[in-house]
Amino acid sequence: MSETALPPGIEFHRIWKRFHRGEMHTSLRDLIPALGRRLIGRGPRPDDLGKGDFWALQDVSFRVGPGDAIGIIGPNGAGKSTVLKTLTRILRPTRGECRVTGRIGALIEVSAGFHPDLTGGENIFLQGAIMGMPVREIRRKFDEIVEFSGISDFIDTPVKRYSTGMNARLGFAIAAHLDPDILIIDEVLSVGDFAFQERAFGRLRMLARSGIPVVVVTHQLERLPELCNKAILLQHGRITAEGTPQDCIEVYVQGEAETTATGLSVVRFESVIHEDAGEEIPSGGLARLRIQGRVDGPILSSIEPVVVRIRSTSTGKVVFSTSSSRLGVVLPHYGPFTVELCLQLNVPSGRYLCETVAWDQIEQRDAAIGPVVRFNVIEGPSFWGTVQMNPAMTVIASDQVKGPDRTMLPSTAPRK
Repeated sequence: MSETALPPGIEFHRIWKRFHRGEMHTSLRDLIPALGRRLIGRGPRPDDLGKGDFWALQDVSFRVGPGDAIGIIGPNGAGKSTVLKTLTRILRPTRGECRVTGRIGALIEVSAGFHPDLTGGENIFLQGAIMGMPVREIRRKFDEIVEFSGISDFIDTPVKRYSTGMNARLGFAIAAHLDPDILIIDEVLSVGDFAFQERAFGRLRMLARSGIPVVVVTHQLERLPELCNKAILLQHGRITAEGTPQDCIEVYVQGEAETTATGLSVVRFESVIHEDAGEEIPSGGLARLRIQGRVDGPILSSIEPVVVRIRSTSTGKVVFSTSSSRLGVVLPHYGPFTVELCLQLNVPSGRYLCETVAWDQIEQRDAAIGPVVRFNVIEGPSFWGTVQMNPAMTVIASDQVKGPDRTMLPSTAPRK
């Protein structure tokens, strides 16, 4: 079977990518010895790191086939952009093999190729040609692209007169109608205003569910579970977690929190006991916690000794936070302590982390970090939104409804 007959997909196999910090061989004094060492076989091997070298990717592997949508998350500098540049053949790996079968459509710099003196309509043809679309295909999709962009009144205006948002909307509309064999999405989920973002996300969701292989890189963690069926977490160029989007987001969020402690707190956490551990809690239900720790010295007034944060694993955002100081609880001046906390989980169904920390108000960071417990909140009374208000609704028979108090109505009698 020839490669063209193979189904579209990505094979990213044990990729290593080396970069060099700073300038290389900026003078003959540096260049000639380096060439000499290479000629006599004493230069660095491809696997070695020389002075100033570092690995941007280290032994990274994943597969994406038809029906797969993989999300790649991680902090800045983790190697996400290097993965994308390797996929799109902008970079070649130092080691390993990247095999791509099919035509790639990349939603990365959505308006980077616009010519400022050409109109929006002319740039549609220009961008489509750059992306490999035949002219007849561009003509067939022209009206659909213009309608999706929402800037039909300005389509005959040079794009140099467009606002940043208009440029982004047109660029996204062109890229999103490419119909590629493989789709790569890089941080383009926040283009335009709110209404256009929702329309753009709907288009991406449709493409992701169409069965073509999809790779998504984004910091908008809340979008990932809707677009992807699997994910990987990159940190320092290595895969540190892989699985479902929620699994990777949870590891990422928890790991980010654990790197912020100053280590200067006299408060130490020893355990957090979730009395309902292992049980699913309905939205609006109660969670009971017992937090145990120790105070090893005087607590500064700038330290919140016991802070509890509830964080959504689907978005990575803190949805609630409270502390012993806010609740009027005073810890012992020295020695062990045990505090009990009861929370009503007025949140949508989903998975949540409960983090325990001591907070430094001056440094605005965690001074100490305690254990993390997990809540699995299941659906209670159904609702949409971010807050559970435990709604109750009843129907009252019409014969039981009293008429309005007419003394409260404005008078309609004519004035004398």
